[in-house]
Amino acid sequence: MQHYDVIVLGGGAAGLFCALTAGRRGRRVVVLEGANRVGKKILMSGGGRCNFTNLHCSPGHYLSGNPKFCISALRRYTQHDFIGLVDRHGIAWHEKTAGQLFCDVSSKQIVAMLTAECADAGVRIETGSDVAAVEHGSGFRVSSAHGHFAADALVVATGGLSIPKMGASDFGYRLAKQFGLAVLETRAGLVPFTFSGALQDLTGRLSGVSVPATVSAGRAFTEDILFTHRGMSGPAMLQASSYWRTGDPLTIDLMPDDDAAGLLRAAKRAEPRSLLRTVLSGYLPRALALELQGLLWPARAETPAGEFPDRELDRLGAVLNGWRVQPSGTEGYRTAEVTLGGVDTAELSSKTMESQRVPGLYCIGEVVDVTGHLGGFNFQWAWSSGHAAGEAV
Repeated sequence: MQHYDVIVLGGGAAGLFCALTAGRRGRRVVVLEGANRVGKKILMSGGGRCNFTNLHCSPGHYLSGNPKFCISALRRYTQHDFIGLVDRHGIAWHEKTAGQLFCDVSSKQIVAMLTAECADAGVRIETGSDVAAVEHGSGFRVSSAHGHFAADALVVATGGLSIPKMGASDFGYRLAKQFGLAVLETRAGLVPFTFSGALQDLTGRLSGVSVPATVSAGRAFTEDILFTHRGMSGPAMLQASSYWRTGDPLTIDLMPDDDAAGLLRAAKRAEPRSLLRTVLSGYLPRALALELQGLLWPARAETPAGEFPDRELDRLGAVLNGWRVQPSGTEGYRTAEVTLGGVDTAELSSKTMESQRVPGLYCIGEVVDVTGHLGGFNFQWAWSSGHAAGEAV
């Protein structure tokens, strides 16, 4: 039996950050990671450049059964604190859309930074260390592929169900249930939508076409949408997916900066001989304008704008500003960036991430029912929740 102060299960963003934080305090820490290397989701994120945080990080960018739960951790370790760490390691970065921060060179730099910080703090990292069993008595005992470990504190940082090909599993949820913690229903978040029938045929023909739009599913997001062979993706769709429920429609404003009906009426007066597809091609990709023609006014495709009654233009404009579509579902955990739901925050201290009913047991990161928007918010939750637990273990 190998004895430590803290055992961290999971070598992802939250687990590594918790470990290095605890190690800096002089705690003896071991990280057990089942994969062959740590930080796999970090490495793949942001197209290989890691969207490691967001300048505009705030509680309003998170979904949870208790929206206030994340406030304490986010306030005590902020995006600016993490940026300071990145700067101290000399990692060059840049801002993209809406405060999203990426490495200039590679996400490997973030993993290297975290492992270097762990090494400096005396943290032991064991990869390829699948956990077979966890027991609790006077402390915690973990049986793994690399032997048996004991500690007074156990941190569950095993992530969610998203992207199973990278080793994602329900282990963290099963472990929480083993200790009597409530686990809320999980579902895929930040995930592309799928469609069926004629609508899938349409999106397939438009595959690769993107357009700025406002997508509403309980909450509205204005960013690009991307048509795919299976349905729709892109930032606005991914954001909306976290709020969408099976069976609900989506509303898409294809011209969020324009009053489409007013624009069509104006074109009728100013360009009476123009075809509607020509008018719309000035605002939308031509391929999309052609598909909309086939969907909305196929029998009058060659009718000049000047011959359309105003009421018909108003009807078309209403659809352009509020196209209701019915997804058949999403691509699921296979391509989801995050998992919604998880360990109920009512089970945990918002200050320390410690279980309210099992002293010494902590849950952090994606395994907890706190899910961020697209754009670096989930990484910031990993850093902040990991820091909160690391300061407490």
